[in-house]
Amino acid sequence: MQAFSELSIFPFMSSRSALLGAAFLMATSAIGPGFITQTTVFTQQLLTSFGFVILISIILDIAAQMNIWRIVAVTEMRAQDISNHLLPGMGYLLAALVVLGGLAFNIGNLAGAGLGINILFGFDKDGAQPVIGAAISAVIALIIFWVKEAGVAMDWFTRILGFVMIGLTIYVATSSNPPVWKAMHHTFIPEKIDVIAIITLVGGTVGGYISFSGAHRLLDAGIKGRQALPRVTRSSVTAILLASLMRVLLFLAALGVVVSGAVLSNDNPPASVFSIAAGAAGLKIFGVVLWAAAITSVVGSAYTSISFFRTFHPFLNKHHRIPTTIFILISAVFFISAGIAPKKLLIAAGTLNGFTLPIALALLLLAARNKCIAKDYQHPVWLTIIGWFVVIVIGIMAGKVLSDNIGG
Repeated sequence: MQAFSELSIFPFMSSRSALLGAAFLMATSAIGPGFITQTTVFTQQLLTSFGFVILISIILDIAAQMNIWRIVAVTEMRAQDISNHLLPGMGYLLAALVVLGGLAFNIGNLAGAGLGINILFGFDKDGAQPVIGAAISAVIALIIFWVKEAGVAMDWFTRILGFVMIGLTIYVATSSNPPVWKAMHHTFIPEKIDVIAIITLVGGTVGGYISFSGAHRLLDAGIKGRQALPRVTRSSVTAILLASLMRVLLFLAALGVVVSGAVLSNDNPPASVFSIAAGAAGLKIFGVVLWAAAITSVVGSAYTSISFFRTFHPFLNKHHRIPTTIFILISAVFFISAGIAPKKLLIAAGTLNGFTLPIALALLLLAARNKCIAKDYQHPVWLTIIGWFVVIVIGIMAGKVLSDNIGG
């Protein structure tokens, strides 16, 4: 007898569920500890003008993501396979870049998850690193991947925790009493512009593995082909809007605290924002938000990074839970044994992903014009133009950041 599953019983509802699940997987993959840290740090530096950085990053994010998701869906191939069909060997290079960035993020994600549990339950009070919480979080992530319906479990896990994060952050943003009208004014007419902030935000939202998480998830759910493009497009934009909503809420929460004259802790700026805005309860809320952000990013990072090389060999594709487990364990062992400075690692990882995005997006845009890959599909001209604009702009920004770092 054929096994019952969500896809076989309710095909229409399961399709909608998978589309929403892919959107939340991508959004929660982006909303990790680095996302929270970046937002707080740049709000301190740019104040209300950070709204302009968020606005520009949203525009670039949507342009990049719509191109990536549509091309992956219409070719019915994962990004690494598209790249290898276009230029043999490029898929392996892209996979290496994505896995490297994903691993760096995952170490920071586990650090954040451990810190979140530490804040909630007081583990490792005398330890230098929140290792118990990180270990617990790694086990939870492994359980999700080893249940029978791992894809469905992952969709619901990221969806529930995504709603929890947004709801709690709305409360803290309201409590901080930010200057909303001034922030809106400087969102369109900024007092200052920071190029590094823009590339870091774009890299942390759609760079590296993040943008491909939802696209590859839709392939696994069977949502692909030209007939699925309208749904894929809507899901891709929904994902960016969800991540951007969380970014705006964190920005407003931090802004309200900073403009009040409060001084944030150098060791953990986001925790200061929550505790100053909402008192003792705020710190506990931060623990929940941080853990939810971190554990969903652990799941998203592991799933997507492994999806980038599971097609290279039939064994990896059939037994993908094994490399996924190894990926999570390596991240956990590295953090627990070596220790990491999460703030520096997470911002650096976001910037690293900014370098990966121009390469990946350029490869997919070229593939969309290749008849052997895209067949008779005509990629919209306006999307192509915007896509290449993102490649050039982010590529120049990435080059500038690299040049400044080498020169400095």
